[in-house]
Amino acid sequence: MTPRDEEPVGTGRLDTALADTVRRTGASAGGVYLLDEPAQALDLAVMCGVPAEVALPWGRMAVAAPFPVADAVREDRLVWVASQDDMARAYPRAAAGLPYRFALAAAPLPGRARCWGALLLLWPASHPEAATRREQGHITAAARRIARTLDEAPVPAAAPARPRLIPLTADRAADPSHHAAADYVERLPEGAVALDLEGRITFLDSTAAALLGRGADRLRGTRPWQSLPWLDAPFVEDHYRTAVISRDPVAFTALRPPGTYLRFELHPDASGISVRVTRATPPDGPEPVPPGPAPARGSAPEPTAPEPTTPAPAGTAGPAPPGTVPASTSASDAAHVGRLYQLLHLAAALTETVAVRDVVDLVAQQILPAFDADGLVLSAADAGRLRITGHHGYDPQVIERLDGLPLDTDLTPAGDVLATGVPSFFADPTEMARGYPKAPKISGKQAWAFLPLVISGRPVGCCILSYDHPRPFTADERAVLTSLAGLIAQALDRARLYDAVHDLAHGLQQALLPRSLPTVAGLRIAARYLPASHGMNVGGDFYDVIRIDPTTVAAVIGDVQGHNVAAAALMGQVRTAIHATAGAAPGEVLARTNRVLADLETDLLVSCLYMHIDLARGRAALAGAGHPPPLLYRPGRPPGPLPLDPAPLLGVDVDLSFSVTDLLLTPGTTLALYTDGLTEVPGADPERITADLARYLAAHASQDPGLLADGLIRHAWRSSRYTDDIAMLLLRAEPQDP
Repeated sequence: MTPRDEEPVGTGRLDTALADTVRRTGASAGGVYLLDEPAQALDLAVMCGVPAEVALPWGRMAVAAPFPVADAVREDRLVWVASQDDMARAYPRAAAGLPYRFALAAAPLPGRARCWGALLLLWPASHPEAATRREQGHITAAARRIARTLDEAPVPAAAPARPRLIPLTADRAADPSHHAAADYVERLPEGAVALDLEGRITFLDSTAAALLGRGADRLRGTRPWQSLPWLDAPFVEDHYRTAVISRDPVAFTALRPPGTYLRFELHPDASGISVRVTRATPPDGPEPVPPGPAPARGSAPEPTAPEPTTPAPAGTAGPAPPGTVPASTSASDAAHVGRLYQLLHLAAALTETVAVRDVVDLVAQQILPAFDADGLVLSAADAGRLRITGHHGYDPQVIERLDGLPLDTDLTPAGDVLATGVPSFFADPTEMARGYPKAPKISGKQAWAFLPLVISGRPVGCCILSYDHPRPFTADERAVLTSLAGLIAQALDRARLYDAVHDLAHGLQQALLPRSLPTVAGLRIAARYLPASHGMNVGGDFYDVIRIDPTTVAAVIGDVQGHNVAAAALMGQVRTAIHATAGAAPGEVLARTNRVLADLETDLLVSCLYMHIDLARGRAALAGAGHPPPLLYRPGRPPGPLPLDPAPLLGVDVDLSFSVTDLLLTPGTTLALYTDGLTEVPGADPERITADLARYLAAHASQDPGLLADGLIRHAWRSSRYTDDIAMLLLRAEPQDP
C-alpha cells in the first residue's frame, strides 16, 4: 500500500477523471477502487461527494465479498442497484450500514493488460429506478476512460493508506458576488448555516448564531451535534447523513434549552448542505412524536409531517416538555449514528464468516481501519497456554515469541484479560509498563486494546488491537470495542468449530482419493482436487489413474451427486467398481459400474468419464456418462472440448449402453479432464469459460502439467472462493524412448 504522503505520480489525473465522471453522469458521489491482485482485494483510492466516514467500512474488501464493486470486478459486468429495497435484497450487509435512499452503479475498469478495479457511482433518491441503455453506456464508457488514465500513468497506480477525498465543485469564495450574497443573507429574518459534506459548519449568519446560542467563531469548523450539546442525539446526525447521501431535503425540530424550539431545514447538493433555521411552535397534544431517525429508512421526510424533538439535556431547570426524555450532554455518552451503522455493518459481515481465516481477514480488512489500528492478534486458551490463531501487522518473529505463552505470563495482559473477562486499554507504553514492563519491548507497539472473547461466560480467546503511536481511548470507543468483541467471539467460536469439522471432512475426502499416481513412460500426468471454499460436508468428486500393463492405463474422473457422507461412501464404491473392471472396453466399464449402482439401490446419480489409453499404439478410447467432455489440444489444431456422444448419468437406468469415442494420441496431445465445479462460476456463462479454458490450454500447453493444471483453475476462478468441489486430471502424450 502506498502511504498517503507518498502518493504516486498521476493521482491528479485520476482525481480529475473521477470528478469529471461524476459530473458527466449526473451522479451525486463516486469512488475508484483499485485491485490488489496478490491479496485479491479492492481498495478505495479516491472518492468524492460523500463524507469519508461513510465509506470507511468499505475502504477495503475482498474480491469475493458480497458487494456491488466486488461483483463488478469478479463477474466483469456493470452492476446496477436501483433502490434501497434492491440493496437490501441483493446486498444485505451493505444495506445495514447504508440505510438510505439512493441508486448505485459499479463498473469494472478494463485496462489494456489487466482489470484495474472498479468505478462506483451514487445517484440521489430522485433518480429513476431503471437505468436507460444510454445511461449504462455512459457509465461503461466512463469506466474505460478511467482505465485508460490508469494505463497511461507513469507508475502503476496504488491505493493510499486512506482514500483521498476530493471536491466536486470549485471554491466559491473567490467569486466577487460572494460578499454581496453574505450581506443579502444577513438581512433575512431567519438563520442560514452552511455545512460541508463532512458535516462541518463553513458559514453561518448572525441570526443563526443568535438562534443557536453560541458565537459564530466558536461554531465554524465544528459539527453541530458535537459543538452544541442539545443537538447531541443520534437522530440529528442521521438527518444529516440522510441529506448528504440521498440528496433528499430533510426537516426536523429540536429543543434548545430551556424552552426554545427551532426548526432545521436541510437542502443538500454536490458542494454541501444549506440549512435554514427558524423558530418553531412547541409540539402540542397528548401523544407527541418520539425522537428517532425517521427519514433514513427508505422514504424522504415530508416537510409537513410531525417531526421528532431533541431530548432535553440532563440537568436543565424545570420539567422536560412532552415527548422528550432526559439525555446526557456528553458526546461520548451518545451512540453516534456512524458508529451504530458501522457496528451493524460489521455484525452482518461477521455472520458471513465461516473459517477462522475469514474472521482474521475481516477484522484486519474492516475493523482495524475503522478504529485506526495497525496490528491484530487473535489468541485462544488451549491447555493452559495462549495459542495465536491469527495475526496482522506483526513481525513473524514477534508472533513466534508470543505463541504458546502460559496464561499467567507477565509478558502480556492477554492471560489476565481472559481470566477476568474485563477488557484492558493502554494509551501508551508507560501505562502498559506499569503492570507489564516487558510487554512494550516485545512488539514495539505504542497503544493496545485487549478485548476478551467470551461466550456464555466461557472464554474462547482474546482479541488485541495495537497501534504504532500512542492513542487515548474515549469512553465511546471502549464501549463500541467491547460490544464488538462479543460479536468477534461468536464468529470465532463458530469458525473454530467449522474448521475442525471441515478438516475432518477434508481428511476423509483425501483418504478416498488415490494417494499417488503411477509413473508411465510416454504420459505426463497431474491431478488436482480442491474442496469448496464454504460448507463443511465432504464432496463426491473423484479421479483415478489405473495402470493396466506397462503401456496401458485407464484414467477416470467423476462426480457423485451431493455433498455428504453418503456421497463420499458411494464415491468409494464407484471407484472400487471401476478398478474391478478397468482394462475392459470403456463402454463396458461404465455399463458394469451402472449395474453396481443399481444393486446398491441408491438414489444418488453419478457423472463419469472413463478413458482407456494405449500408449504403444498411440490411441485412446473414451466413454462418458453425463460428464463434461475433456478439453483437447493437439499441436497445430484449434483447441476445444472433445466431441462425445451424450449419455445419461450412471444410476438413471440399469440397462444403459455407452458409446465410445476413439482418439489419436500424437506427441504433445494434451487432455484436461475436470468436474463441473471448474466451469460453473456464479454469474458467468459455462460455455464461455470452457472456451476461455481451451484457449488457455493451447497457449500454455508446453508448461509442466502441474503448473498448467493450477493455471487452468486460477483462470476460471480469479478468487479462491470455490462454490463447488473441483477435480482435474491433466494428461499429456510425449514421445517414448526408442
